[in-house]
Amino acid sequence: MPARDLLDTNIPSSLIKDPQGAATKRLAQLDAEAARTSIVVACKLRHGAAKRGSAVLTQRVEALLGCIDVMPFDGDADRLYAEIRAGLERAGKTIDGNDLLIAAHARALDLILVTHNLGEFERVPGLQLEDWLDPTLATRK
Repeated sequence: MPARDLLDTNIPSSLIKDPQGAATKRLAQLDAEAARTSIVVACKLRHGAAKRGSAVLTQRVEALLGCIDVMPFDGDADRLYAEIRAGLERAGKTIDGNDLLIAAHARALDLILVTHNLGEFERVPGLQLEDWLDPTLATRK
């Protein structure tokens, strides 16, 4: 199965915090290559571990990032970032800068962004969303 999902920060965080939880169960249903994350997410995860100064958390983050593909920010991601940001600014609906980079990355790769932060990302036109942490929510476009 080709890659279809790009994991937002809260999904790998859930995998680390709750290894038997909903995100782990959903990931187990997919082929090993089906889920990926953004270099922006990797930066955020590593920053969180460094900020806490926890060797155990750092080890868990590194182990997780070693098991999933971390996609470089390239292709049309920078162009899409500019377009999305300008459109959201015009509409008065801006989102967090890192989230904007992640959204542009998902759109550039034509992947579903898997997040538990639907309220933020629903503002991005054309972004496909899915929430693995809330089973009552279906895939959204």
